[in-house]
Amino acid sequence: MAVTLTNADKALKTLYLDVVASQLNTEINPFLSAVKQSTDDVWGKEVRKLAIYGVNGGIGAGTEDGDLPDATGNNYEQFVLTLKNLYGTIEISDKAIRASENNSGAFVSLLNAEMEGLLKASSFNFGRMLFGDGSGELAKIVSVSENVAVLDTVKNLIEGMVIDVRKNSGETVHGAKRIVSVDRKNKSVVLSGSVEDAVEGDIVTVQGSYNNEITGLKAIFGEGNTLYGLNKETHGWLNPYKKEVEGEITELDIQTALDTIEEQSGGAVNFIICSWGVRRALQKLFAENKRNIDTEVLAGGYRAMTYNGIPIVADRFCPEGTMYLLNTNDFTLCQLCDWQWLEGEDGKVLKQIAGKPVYTATLVKYADLICARPIGQGMISGITEA
Repeated sequence: MAVTLTNADKALKTLYLDVVASQLNTEINPFLSAVKQSTDDVWGKEVRKLAIYGVNGGIGAGTEDGDLPDATGNNYEQFVLTLKNLYGTIEISDKAIRASENNSGAFVSLLNAEMEGLLKASSFNFGRMLFGDGSGELAKIVSVSENVAVLDTVKNLIEGMVIDVRKNSGETVHGAKRIVSVDRKNKSVVLSGSVEDAVEGDIVTVQGSYNNEITGLKAIFGEGNTLYGLNKETHGWLNPYKKEVEGEITELDIQTALDTIEEQSGGAVNFIICSWGVRRALQKLFAENKRNIDTEVLAGGYRAMTYNGIPIVADRFCPEGTMYLLNTNDFTLCQLCDWQWLEGEDGKVLKQIAGKPVYTATLVKYADLICARPIGQGMISGITEA
């Protein structure tokens, strides 16, 4: 069968969509795999979730013939978020399609390669967003020289990424500069064009993503005064457990955090995320204490070591010296729909880029991450890595 654009369109819709959507939902990140996805709290372009805090007040003890306790309902507040627009795009040249038009196997290989590239890019970017605060900030400028920028961190950067350089106010200094190479030892990047107008303190974001990313863990544990539209000082239950150890971590540090979180929130931690160096420090700690290191297989096929039955997962985007202690039952990825192809008026997903012999197709998902019980989460920072 000859390969045509119509056949390619059908393949993307019927053969690839379900598989790719499943992989994007379960194979990007073990934390994301453990979080439920729901459309329940989506209203138009917003997420509006009723959060219950404290307890029902209609409880009491009394005398045999005395008054009954006054009826007092639950305490509610409404969380409000704007759905974020998440995109994943593939490109196929007209030449590549024509070269494989009489070889369906070659065309399948071409589509497979594009999908693998999409999954790799999505795994990096969406995995990174889970640890951000929605601002999209990747790093801060330390110094620049023509097209070379020295940054405070390159953890969130990778070759091929297209970035913007902005002022803290959000004003664009340089737009759409592609990262040619990353020097991870010296924390610098070579860009596709000059950024000499940038100065120390300017921020780096993914192209067009400033203040448009998922509301990740940094929003919960950061120093901001508001969360989900509510003031954190007024609503103390919005503040999670935080402790800075400034040294080697101990089992007492972990157990104290687990106990405090359960005491304050009534919920139990069921998932721990840490940096690579913190995981090595834990392995060293368990070995010194002659504790067996148990493992288990998580959803999505991820293997993790455990502490008292709680899986511990190391993540490349977790800040250095940091451990998050989470209850995944409190998190929901609120979405308008699952991953879908953007379709034109003719129902086609493959569209020619104007003025270029290239066809593109875009996956989209409108979603954001919300935590119903921030007080049920914890973070230990300042840990000496091994």
